[in-house]
Amino acid sequence: MNPSRWLAWLRRHDPGLFALRRAGRTAIVMPASFALGDKVIGNATLATFAAFGAFAMLLLVDFGGTMRDRLQAQVGLAVVGAVFVCVGTLASRDPWLAAGAMAVVGFGVLFSGVVSSVLAGASTSLLLAFILPVTLIGPASSIPDRLAGWGIAAGAAFLAVWLLWPAPARSPLRRPAIEACRALAARLRADVAFVEGNGTVSADERAAAVDRATAAVATLHRGFLATPYRPTGLNTAARTLVRLVDELGWLNAIALQAGVHPAPSAVNRAACAVKAAAAGVLEQGAMLLEVVGGDPTPLRVALADLGGRLDALERIATVDLPVRRVTVAGATPEEDPPVSEFLSALDPSFRAQELSFAVTQIGNNIDLTAAAERRSWLERLLGREPAGVPTQRQAAQERAAAHVERHSVWLHNSVRGAIGLGLAVFVANRTGVQHSFWVVLGTLSVLRSNALNTGQNVVRGVLGTVAGFVVGAVLLALIGTNSTLLWFLLPLAILLAGVAPAAISFAAGQAAFTLTLVILFNIIQPAGWRVGLLRVEDIAIGCAVSLVVGLLFWPRGAAAALGQALSEAYLDSASYLAKAVNFGMLRCDSAAQSAGPTAMPPPIPPTEDAQRAAAASRRLDDTFRAYLAERGAKPVPLAEITGLVTGVAGLRLAADAVLDLWQRDDGQAIGDRTAARGELLTSSARVYGWYRELAVTLLDGQRVGDPLEHDIPADGRLVEAVRHDLRGADGRASATAVRMIWTGDHLDAARRLQAVLVQPARAASEQRALSTLASLGPLAGVLPAAWRDWARSHTRR
Repeated sequence: MNPSRWLAWLRRHDPGLFALRRAGRTAIVMPASFALGDKVIGNATLATFAAFGAFAMLLLVDFGGTMRDRLQAQVGLAVVGAVFVCVGTLASRDPWLAAGAMAVVGFGVLFSGVVSSVLAGASTSLLLAFILPVTLIGPASSIPDRLAGWGIAAGAAFLAVWLLWPAPARSPLRRPAIEACRALAARLRADVAFVEGNGTVSADERAAAVDRATAAVATLHRGFLATPYRPTGLNTAARTLVRLVDELGWLNAIALQAGVHPAPSAVNRAACAVKAAAAGVLEQGAMLLEVVGGDPTPLRVALADLGGRLDALERIATVDLPVRRVTVAGATPEEDPPVSEFLSALDPSFRAQELSFAVTQIGNNIDLTAAAERRSWLERLLGREPAGVPTQRQAAQERAAAHVERHSVWLHNSVRGAIGLGLAVFVANRTGVQHSFWVVLGTLSVLRSNALNTGQNVVRGVLGTVAGFVVGAVLLALIGTNSTLLWFLLPLAILLAGVAPAAISFAAGQAAFTLTLVILFNIIQPAGWRVGLLRVEDIAIGCAVSLVVGLLFWPRGAAAALGQALSEAYLDSASYLAKAVNFGMLRCDSAAQSAGPTAMPPPIPPTEDAQRAAAASRRLDDTFRAYLAERGAKPVPLAEITGLVTGVAGLRLAADAVLDLWQRDDGQAIGDRTAARGELLTSSARVYGWYRELAVTLLDGQRVGDPLEHDIPADGRLVEAVRHDLRGADGRASATAVRMIWTGDHLDAARRLQAVLVQPARAASEQRALSTLASLGPLAGVLPAAWRDWARSHTRR
């Protein structure tokens, strides 16, 4: 294979050459650090910690973001690793204490990954920093040598990340978010031009703009799901940027829904002006995202313009709404316009209001992202956040609290990993193996989120280790223990160990790592092929521990938890929507506005419900990622499961929109609002009831009910209540009347979402009923076909 073809093959299997970059740095730094400790300083302990420290800080982790972010993360990893070296050494002399400490540290490291993608990406490196000292039994007097080795590795790793083939600044979401903003802006402008009929945009051009926007949003969402954990850290810019994924997806759904509604006979110029202003916000937001810490003035001007256009739209809606007209004395009252005319008159304005809320959220988050990036070094050090953004501590608490819940897959994986690592340390100490940390590394490398994947990795890990042992034995048989040749081969083996897992397979990576260890330990103390045999034995013990733990603790993994996570997310989001509607109805309640002894206290926004819905969404996101990462066939088509997952965001953001709608109300409604409030609360209860039933069926495998039908008589009652009770002396509808109609439209949007969810929900519910067969164990083989037929009929009742 010529070099160009080899490089092309490598680029296909290692996009961006990130694995090659890590492996190349490690192949230079790890042997150099090891040589400094072994040959120059002459301290085997220092050399061992320098070598494995370089391995941990260069090969097992690859921080993203700007160079400053990466170097800060490297320093943090070095400091925490140094603490772990000290604690692990102190705990190493007592087997029970060592196992307990490993379990506690393992849980802390694994669970902390839920707080930040930086911590999640560094979890293996941090665990290795504790595994090495806690399994290499040593007195407290050995801590200085161990710390010196770790410090040499940390300094070399810092310089390598900074100077050796530095990776370009990368954010998996920023560029796709920019493209999505621009595509959606172009789509909105095409909509406006087409509706206004000025001849500048044809129907085909408009359709092409729609397709480009949908494709851009889909690319953003794929990038968001491409990593095994949420691609966001605790820094403010990352936290605000990740919100754009749901918001841009929701905006595209709103635009698509608006496109299927028939256009009114007369063009609503105010609604078109709002759309054009929203496009301006998206364009300015994309420009601001392209420059780190750029000037937000153009974006803020665009947001102010959008706000002004929306206010004008609300005023015009109250004027143009076809309520009963006021007549002069003695004249015959005009007939009320039909309900359909009333609703169609407000439909364009509602679509524009819904769209403007989504775009405003997007613009504000982009503004906060830029504000966070403009902070000085001192402001970052002191933790000063832009106004309206929670502190890093608050964000960490919210994320961790979301997963302190018995159904959380992240919690399950953390507990499983902690038990596995602690048990591996205990078994390694009790069996007296020569290289006990290999046992723990074996456990760490193959333990996965379910028993099936763990078992598959056990087979791959053992086979890869045997292959590495065979290659190492043949190599040593040919060259003997010639240290010069071993030093020459060490960088090549490290390079292969770094590239093989990404470019070839997990088993190939295990083989290359085994070969690296055979060479490394023959340099330290020549023992020939026996080192490889010990490696095979130790890995087999570690894999056995992983298999036992995987079978005993949540063996079905994320697939079993996905239905629970979906159920909780839909239930909490629907409850939040119902509470937001109730807040709006209390907001315009006359008793809440009046003074005196009968006055009610002002309504409290459903903040706790919003936080609970957001927490359930985060758990669902992490569960879905774990589900995607698990090998094996997906019983429900992935597109349908993805539709269920994204539907949660639409429901929750609809609740945000209702809450924002009523928080902007001045609370000075005129007329009697009792009838209109009753209709909206009844409609809210219907929508909430359907989603509550959906949540139940996702758990018990029952058949999901049909979507709610459009309640046209209820629309008529709401219209009559608004038309007769919520108008001024001049016959115009009040702003509260418009908000009530718009609230009904938000509820109707949540109702229409049901039609999209029913089919995938039924498939998921049926599969959940069928999956009970697997839990019956050996009994399941008695009458599997009959049981399956019964389960299908049961879910279709």
